[in-house]
Amino acid sequence: MRYRELGRTGYRVSQLGFGAMRLPMVGEGEDARIDRDEAIPMIHRAFEAGLNYIDTAVGYCNQDSQRVVGEALKGWRDKIVLSTKNHEYEDEKTWWSHLENSLERLQVESIDVYNHHGINWERYTQHVEPHTSKWMLKARDQGLIKHICASFHDNNENLIKLVETGYPEVITLQYNMLDRQLEEGIALAHERGIGVVVMGPVAGGRLGVSSPVLKELIPGVERVPELAMRFVLANPNVSVALSGMSTMQQVDENLATAADETPFSEEEQEAILKHLTRLEAMADLYCTGCGYCLPCPQEVNIPHIFQKYNEARVYGLWEAASEAYKAWQWVSGKQADACIECGECEEKCPQHIPIREQLQEAHEALMQGHA
Repeated sequence: MRYRELGRTGYRVSQLGFGAMRLPMVGEGEDARIDRDEAIPMIHRAFEAGLNYIDTAVGYCNQDSQRVVGEALKGWRDKIVLSTKNHEYEDEKTWWSHLENSLERLQVESIDVYNHHGINWERYTQHVEPHTSKWMLKARDQGLIKHICASFHDNNENLIKLVETGYPEVITLQYNMLDRQLEEGIALAHERGIGVVVMGPVAGGRLGVSSPVLKELIPGVERVPELAMRFVLANPNVSVALSGMSTMQQVDENLATAADETPFSEEEQEAILKHLTRLEAMADLYCTGCGYCLPCPQEVNIPHIFQKYNEARVYGLWEAASEAYKAWQWVSGKQADACIECGECEEKCPQHIPIREQLQEAHEALMQGHA
């Protein structure tokens, strides 16, 4: 296992972290719980291989993740950097209750890295700066948490603003081959001594499926997840990349990738970036995701539909894009078949995309799972 500095926290962390949000489950619906007989040995396998950073949250795995992580930490606590999150921003009593409950579930006296969960610039200016930060600082003074982190969900411009406040000691954010918009902010965070924890190195599973397009990037790298993880780890500004693992096989494969002492060469990195830039340009020819087409009178989520369609036809991720489109989970608005072809979107599109025609095309292709 290779290790990196987590900003100025003093922690030296494994470049692979365990994201405890996709642990194996048993049962269904509200009764679903983590399969401890599978999950805890998976976590211990990672610890034994030198992984020393684990991340969880209140709501992960039907609110069972923190308990299982706490059980897995027995006998390992002094060797592991523990990260969890608090999603409350407005009510102080609720915020402290979340912290106390997390400490109890995790069976620990303090949390090493404590995240503002789901932070963006608006939340920072309206809630964190005026009051929530004070609760964080008080908890740190009391020894209940050790380092303040922001689990960031916003654009690069606002990431730079957050970094420049000097407030967070660590930032958790999304970065992968399909989503590189935060690279400038990541570099600035590293320069300022802020630890950078990457979530979604395989793009929420989208890069965990077969893609003949992406397999062509580096000869000899057959598995797209390996390529995706190595791409993230090749960025020296990244401290740790979290992987949400649900099987022992995934644990072993990720550990092997993280233990690889042969990073991409400069030539390989240049080839990857050149190819990705070309693919991104192809995607931009169809839709840049600017959102000017919205709002749609029928609430069709046009940018999201085209994003999925681009992932399929440009990156070759047909299986993942099709499954995501059919499931339509955690997405606002409606699918493409809700379009009544009024044409309002086309009047507003700066790219002059024939949106009505492409929505129909996208719906048919994504439902079928192929072009």
